[in-house]
Amino acid sequence: MRLCRATARRRMLCLWLLLLGFALVTLTLSDLLNRDKSPSHPNPGPPRRPLQRSPSPPDLEVIVDSRDPALELGVDLSPLKSFQEDQLLFVPMPSTQGTGSAPQKKGSYKVLLPGAYKDNIAPAPPTHGELGQAVRLHLEGVERETEVAAVMKYGFNEVASERISLHRGLPESRHPGCLGEQYSESLPSASVVICFHDEAWSTLLRTVHSVLNTAPKQHLHEVLLVDDLSQQGHLKTVLSEYLSHLDGVRLIRSTRRLGVGGCRTLGAARAAAEVLVFMDSHCECQKGWLEPLLERVAQDRSRVVSPIMDVIDWQTLQYNATRWPVRGVFDWKLDFFWQSNLPLQDKDPDSAVQPLRTPALGGGVVAIDRHFFQKIGAYDPGMLLWGAEQIELSIRVWSCGGSMEVVPCSRVAHLMHHHLPYRFPDQELLQRNKIRIADTWMDTYRKIFYRRDTLAHFIRQSESPNITERLRLKRTLGCRNFHWYLTTVYPQLYVPQDRPALSGELYNVGTGSCADYPRGQGAQGGPMKTAPCSGTGSQHCDLNSEGEVRWGPMGALCLDSDGERVVLSPCPTHRPTSSRLQWKFMKLNGQLIHQQSQLCLEAVKQVEPPQSRPREVNTHIITGGLLLRPCTHHPKQQWHFEQLVAPKGE
Repeated sequence: MRLCRATARRRMLCLWLLLLGFALVTLTLSDLLNRDKSPSHPNPGPPRRPLQRSPSPPDLEVIVDSRDPALELGVDLSPLKSFQEDQLLFVPMPSTQGTGSAPQKKGSYKVLLPGAYKDNIAPAPPTHGELGQAVRLHLEGVERETEVAAVMKYGFNEVASERISLHRGLPESRHPGCLGEQYSESLPSASVVICFHDEAWSTLLRTVHSVLNTAPKQHLHEVLLVDDLSQQGHLKTVLSEYLSHLDGVRLIRSTRRLGVGGCRTLGAARAAAEVLVFMDSHCECQKGWLEPLLERVAQDRSRVVSPIMDVIDWQTLQYNATRWPVRGVFDWKLDFFWQSNLPLQDKDPDSAVQPLRTPALGGGVVAIDRHFFQKIGAYDPGMLLWGAEQIELSIRVWSCGGSMEVVPCSRVAHLMHHHLPYRFPDQELLQRNKIRIADTWMDTYRKIFYRRDTLAHFIRQSESPNITERLRLKRTLGCRNFHWYLTTVYPQLYVPQDRPALSGELYNVGTGSCADYPRGQGAQGGPMKTAPCSGTGSQHCDLNSEGEVRWGPMGALCLDSDGERVVLSPCPTHRPTSSRLQWKFMKLNGQLIHQQSQLCLEAVKQVEPPQSRPREVNTHIITGGLLLRPCTHHPKQQWHFEQLVAPKGE
């Protein structure tokens, strides 16, 4: 009996052991099967477009201006709000000096960028616009609406830009004499500072890659991208991850809106190279663009230089080469523009590759020695957001011991915008910036500016800019006055006489309108018209002692005649003035008499047939405008020069 019970226990134990072994085998096989089914994780490459993210983003160091009041008080536009796309975590950077508890460097943070990653279908590879060719899409329906919306958002055809490679090349447009130039291996190093605010993805990254692809590594120390408080999502975490895969590129973020000058000054403070190259965030560089700039700065550390700025069309993204020679100038409204097709004083064939001194430089691309930049006061911190900062810097550089040049063997293309893609909280900020320039640098010549920008005059009447520090800097540096600048640097700028009762808006009694030259008709002149008096100073003209009626903020166009039609044509550069360009104003009856023909200026508002003797050019009906007619006492031949403002000091 006992033997039977022992046998039963042994069988039961064997059964339990078998069941346990089976369970262990089952678990082992299950684990092996699950491992076989798990996906592999290859090393991720850099994403090509927004939202194509790598599985494990690296940590990025972001410079934050910790003096921003938003960091302390949590106001509406706080740093966390401005940076947030996924959840952000700010922790102080550990000290790099020893193991002690050294104080943290103010404004440095580590930004950890965790977050869920969104799936995104990769777009078709860009194939348009290679070698600067135009992109014409001919879209319809919803795609056309998207294209129009993108133009309104960015100020250019961003849909066309997305079809272009981030690495597109440009056609060779340098002078043949530039191609054989040899540059020293010991050129100074460069930090390229690119500020941006809500820039489109394609243009921003094309700018970065263009610099990296064309600048020699031995001369390019770094590319600094400075985010001026962008709000668009693709410029947050996604941009940080993308740039982390590019060697020599650093990203700096500001926690408050700085504007062009403040943003560039922030980048300059973080730069480490000898030469600063400030570049707009929508540029494309030609091969060999950097070396000529560095050479000119190396030869004279007080020299500020710019490449020839070629043009990228806002609609088609087509590359257009700018004709040499070209220089930067500004008018009496303190508006900057590039002046091309200048007659070269030196007929030497080498003049096509020789740098040209220029009264001013645009802000698209500017190279300057870092120490000289800091010495002369960087960008004026009192300038607001955007507008005229390049004119202020130009006058200051020249007046305070420096010089400016355009270097023809360096070319960079700049995307021209159809309109500014963002609004400003203060619609009068451009005038306020110009007021600051006028009161700091123009001395008594500022009255000429105020007569041609009446809005600036009225703002100045009610408030004064705080320029105490800039005037102190001006004295400390021993800067020259504006008269020296006009006579030595910019003698080509006509200085108006603005005599009382002989300058201002040219008002016609008979029509109640003013003489006008519509914008967009070109700098070489064209037919004069009549239009409602603007009251802004844009219709200002000046009858000088030579008998010339000088028109516009540049004073470079003169009242002229083409048959009976009154037109504007370029003013003479040499004296004496031709009688064809001379006029006499009769204060008693308001007649403006053309000296050569002895006919009177008459305003024609309605469509009328020609009144003079038959000529081939007058076989058609002449529409409204300004004509020369036999003198009468008709009100349409009665004129007054209306001076809109009287700046202080008169």
